Amino acid sequence: MDGPNQPPTDEVWRGMLLGTDGRYARIRSRLKHLPSEPRCKMCAAPFGGIGRPLMKLIGRDRWGKNPKYCAGCFETLSTFHGGAEIEASFLFADVRGSTTLAEQISPSEFRRRLDHFYDTASTLLVDHDGIVDKFVGDEVVGIFIPALTQNAHASRAITAAAELLRAMDPAGDPLGLPIGIGVSTGIAFVGSVGAPPVTEFTALGDIVNTTARLASAARAGELLIGERTAVVARYDTSRLERRSLELKGKTEAVPVFVVTTGTSDSSQEVRA
Repeated sequence: MDGPNQPPTDEVWRGMLLGTDGRYARIRSRLKHLPSEPRCKMCAAPFGGIGRPLMKLIGRDRWGKNPKYCAGCFETLSTFHGGAEIEASFLFADVRGSTTLAEQISPSEFRRRLDHFYDTASTLLVDHDGIVDKFVGDEVVGIFIPALTQNAHASRAITAAAELLRAMDPAGDPLGLPIGIGVSTGIAFVGSVGAPPVTEFTALGDIVNTTARLASAARAGELLIGERTAVVARYDTSRLERRSLELKGKTEAVPVFVVTTGTSDSSQEVRA
């Protein structure tokens, strides 16, 4: 690892994002002896019991982007400008017809339903080891990287998306909203952008833009899964509709598989 005040090298960034950086194993071997559960899934820092005050003191309290992990494991990602190009999976979910809906209900009710959407999406992203990248208007963006998913980023993204689609179905939840979701997998720059103290952990690249386009193309109650995602996740697409989409900014049609609230099946998740 580079010095505490030195920007990490590309190799270090890649090791952190892919989960191959040996420092996690070394730290875990020490922290696993401190009480108590729950713990950081990467370094085993305790979030409860008598170990928690010490972890807070040394900067290993829960990380804001995913509270299953400690801030210490991602201090470099949050502090320094930089990152690496890796294969990861991305989830964009947004509300269909939000302008019309906002005209039909009070502003307070609209906010209440959006908060429900944000809370539900955040919970499911975290449950499946995703990173809550951002909330933008009526859209939620999630990132799934190898380090947090034990290289099962594609299947975790699909499962989180399918569960979110079902959870927000207005037919089963009075606070539900009609949403469309896109999930894609590919090479992106993942890391921190912006100069301290306003650095932001995020992802950039064509695959990120493509995922956003898929979410926009999805109809209410639809999840569009990119072909690469289905292949990497070993997801059974035999019963799914296949579409070829002309997306803005893309020179070639993008093949996707369509999941609806009636066809989603989280049991297909494959864990590495």
